Amino acid sequence: MTTHTRTATKTPVQQAAFLVGAVFLLVGILGFVPGITTDYGTMEFASHDSGAELLGIFQVSVLHNLVHLAFGVAGLVLARSASGANTYLLAGGAVYLVLWLYGLIIDHHSAANFVPLNTADDWLHFVLGVGMIALAVLLTRRNTGAGGVRR
Repeated sequence: MTTHTRTATKTPVQQAAFLVGAVFLLVGILGFVPGITTDYGTMEFASHDSGAELLGIFQVSVLHNLVHLAFGVAGLVLARSASGANTYLLAGGAVYLVLWLYGLIIDHHSAANFVPLNTADDWLHFVLGVGMIALAVLLTRRNTGAGGVRR
C-alpha cells in the first residue's frame, strides 16, 4: 500500500497575504473585546462620535471592526493562489493609501468621518498601504542570476 502525501508549498507572496489577512482578522476580533478596546461602551456602529479605541490608540466602531474582519477573510481566501495573494496585497495596499489620503483630507469631527478615523489610524493606513504594495512587488519580482538568466 502506497501512501501519498501532498504538500502544498506556498509562495512567499501567498505566505505574506495569509499573514496580513490573519492579522486583520485578529484586529477585527480584538476591536470587539472590552479592555483591549478602551471606552468600549462608547462604541457606535459608524460615527466620528465613537469613542472606542483599539489598544487605546486607534479609533474604532462596529463598522470599522467589520471591515477589518472582512479584509482579513479576503486575505485568507485570496492567499490560496499566488495571483490572488498578489492582487490582495496590491489592491489592499492601494485601498489603504486612499484611506490615508481620505483621513488627511476630511475633518475628523465631521459626519464625513463615518468609519471613524483618527490621526493614528491615518498614519497606520499609510504604513499598511506602502507595506502591502512593497510585499507584493518584492515577493513577486523575478530573480536574475549570473548573465541575466531568470531563475
